[in-house]
Amino acid sequence: MKDSLKPGLDYTLRFIVPESKTVPNLFPESDIFTSMPNVLATGFMVGLMEWACTELMRPHLEDGEGSLGVHIDVSHSAATPPGMTVEVHAKCLEVDGRRLKFQVSARDERDVIGEGIHRRFVVNWDRFNSGVAEKAALTAGKARG
Repeated sequence: MKDSLKPGLDYTLRFIVPESKTVPNLFPESDIFTSMPNVLATGFMVGLMEWACTELMRPHLEDGEGSLGVHIDVSHSAATPPGMTVEVHAKCLEVDGRRLKFQVSARDERDVIGEGIHRRFVVNWDRFNSGVAEKAALTAGKARG
């Protein structure tokens, strides 16, 4: 991680909500979800907030580094229909080693739709993927034995 990743940096992401990012599409396997209103799903709003944070971080990471979301504490206070633009603002509040804290907010063309705090952790992808492969091997071993 470069020294340039500091509190005070901010980033704004704009996204037009497609039909595919509505509640019925979050888990189409669930009849509960598929019967819900056709508005931006909370899960997809959270994803947009994470996306804004990762874009903020992108120029400040070394080759082979990335980040993982480790905590999210946000509201979702207004519905957004497909076709509306959502603007997500992320601001870095803290950098503590590889741990980062962000203030995030999202608004559509009419309302603030969500806001809160998101935390991310910077990782080396090779090391992380090695750990995931070890964990997956445990599951594969159970399936065989």
